[in-house]
Amino acid sequence: MTSTKNVQNTHISEKLRELHGALIEIVSVMNRPQRDEQMVREAGISLDRALFPLLVTIERLGPIGVVELADRAGRDYTTVSRQVAKLESLDLVERRGNAADRRVREAVISPKGKAMTDRIDVARERMGRAIFESWEEHDFNELVRLMRKFAEDISGDIGNGAGETEGEGGPHAD
Repeated sequence: MTSTKNVQNTHISEKLRELHGALIEIVSVMNRPQRDEQMVREAGISLDRALFPLLVTIERLGPIGVVELADRAGRDYTTVSRQVAKLESLDLVERRGNAADRRVREAVISPKGKAMTDRIDVARERMGRAIFESWEEHDFNELVRLMRKFAEDISGDIGNGAGETEGEGGPHAD
């Protein structure tokens, strides 16, 4: 007699491979320089495409230190530091000391930078609506709900064993 658990494990293994493939496809599309150039064009702004994702990340997650920003961007710290300095020289971000640790310099969006990311958000919505126009509302809502759940779970998994809670070394215990 075949165990239901073994069938379920086999199914999950197959689906995890499929999920991983889909994520690689999504990340590949999102990381294409042409995608950033398209977004910049759609937003009607002038910004070097290397600076674009950093500006958006600073707006979404700031204040943020350069080390964390470099880690999230998958870039070298010194490169990101120079790029943040460039954003600062364009008056798109401001740098300030961290309240808890004065040695840490954080980047925060400036009013001019926020105006720019607002235009990017409008362009992103226009482009997103075109992608999802044929989707049922329920399917779109489920995608958003499940992606948020996945993002929260995978964020807590970095550097930890899968499924750990804060008491066991992860951030999700409440």
